[in-house]
Amino acid sequence: MSVLVTVCRDCCCGTVRKHPTVDHGRQLARLRDIAARHGGAIRVSECLDTCETSNVVVVQAKGTKPIWLGFVLDDAVLDDIDTWLTNGGPATDLPATLTLNRVSPPRGK
Repeated sequence: MSVLVTVCRDCCCGTVRKHPTVDHGRQLARLRDIAARHGGAIRVSECLDTCETSNVVVVQAKGTKPIWLGFVLDDAVLDDIDTWLTNGGPATDLPATLTLNRVSPPRGK
C-alpha cells in the first residue's frame, strides 16, 4: 500500500515556539522513514488551518479518504501510526490508540 503523509509545518505545527519539547526535525525524519517503509512519501505543507490541534499529520492512500491526525507530539503516536500502516493504514479502521488523535479537517479541505 502506497501512502502519502502530509505533515504540517508552519505557524504552529513544527515550531519550537508552540511545542518546545518536541524535536521537530527528528519527528519529520522519523515520519519520512515510516512512510518510506510503507511504500509512501512525505509532503511538507504550510499551514493546514488546524492550529488548535497541532502538530497535524494527514495520511492518505489511493482510493481512501484522508485521515487527519492532530496532537502528533511524541514517539508513542508515531509508533501507533507505523503500526496502523503495517496493518493496512487508511484502508482499515483507525485503531483505538489513534482515535484520540483524529481531528476534523477545516471546512473546504
